[in-house]
Formats: sequence, C-alpha cells, structure tokens
Amino acid sequence: MTDVVDGMQWLRERGLGVLADRMGIEFSEISPERAVATMPVEGNTQPVGLLHGGAYVVLGESLGSMAANLHAGPGRLAVGVDINATHTSSATAGTVTGTCTAIHLGRTMTVHEIVVTNDQGRRCSTVRITNLIKDLP
Repeated sequence: MTDVVDGMQWLRERGLGVLADRMGIEFSEISPERAVATMPVEGNTQPVGLLHGGAYVVLGESLGSMAANLHAGPGRLAVGVDINATHTSSATAGTVTGTCTAIHLGRTMTVHEIVVTNDQGRRCSTVRITNLIKDLP
C-alpha cells in the first residue's frame, strides 16, 4: 500500500491533466483505498446556476482513476471502463468535496465509489467507476 505522503508526491509528479486543472480540482489526500479532492462550484455550473451534472462526474472520475492508477503501480495503467452517477441534491455556491473509497482493488480491475458533498455536508452525487488495469505497451 502507498501511504498518503507518497501518494501526494506521485500525484504532483504525474499531474491531474488539463480538464481537472481547468475545473479547479484540488486533491488533499490520495491512496489506492481513499482519495479526497475539492472543486469550486463557480465556473462549473449549468445555465440556471447549479453545479453541472457532468462536473460531478469529472470530479468522480478524477478521484477514482487516479486512485486506480496509484494502485496499478509502475509499468501499468488503469483506464475507465464504466462510470455512473446519481445526483440527489444540488450545489449552487462554494465548493464540493469528493471522497473516493475503494470497493474492489484487484490485479486487473478496480471499483471505487465517490461521494460528493456540498459545503453543508449534504450528499449531492454518488459516482461509481470501474477501471481496467493493463500493462503499458
């Protein structure tokens, strides 16, 4: 298992990618078993001022994919093969926090659940992602 300090160093070296950077996603914790990140609502809304449903999914996929890639280890790559989200509340201001928890960490597949909450701690979305782990070419 990779500890939190090693995971954060790995993430700094790897980077989050252009989309996550543009959306303002910031990680505070990462390991294969658990990852936490925040994202601002401002700049990621739909026309009526609610956080866009796709933004919840981007946060969830960023968390789950990074945790899966950390689990995969050197010379291997985790790629998303399934993602789904259920939105149960809305965020209109502030930040949302995604907390990613491993459901399954296997040799060739991972499954993570991401709970996204608003500033009041209310669950807004639940995302589940499955990643396939394969050797790098």
